[in-house]
Amino acid sequence: MSNPATPTAAHYGVILSPVITEKANNITADRQYTFRVAHQATKPVIKSAIEALFNVKVTGVNTHNRQGKTKRFKGRKGFRSDVKFAIITLAEGNSIDMQTGV
Repeated sequence: MSNPATPTAAHYGVILSPVITEKANNITADRQYTFRVAHQATKPVIKSAIEALFNVKVTGVNTHNRQGKTKRFKGRKGFRSDVKFAIITLAEGNSIDMQTGV
């Protein structure tokens, strides 16, 4: 198994993007950060990817699968994509600067 402090290409495939919303920014005071992740990613894989990419200690990972909605545009039916989110809780004294990116 690879060293968790060394990012690999697989780590970049797990974390798709940070979630930058008002609600996501409000929970950063509690050391919680929200990311869009790959659908097949599990909690241990998400934890190792965050620790490798941002060099922080993760204490908890919660995931949420949001089902895509059916929408209509000019009388035609369409579908939004399904999205998987991960809410990461960091150890005391750790933080992630969401503005700089990966």
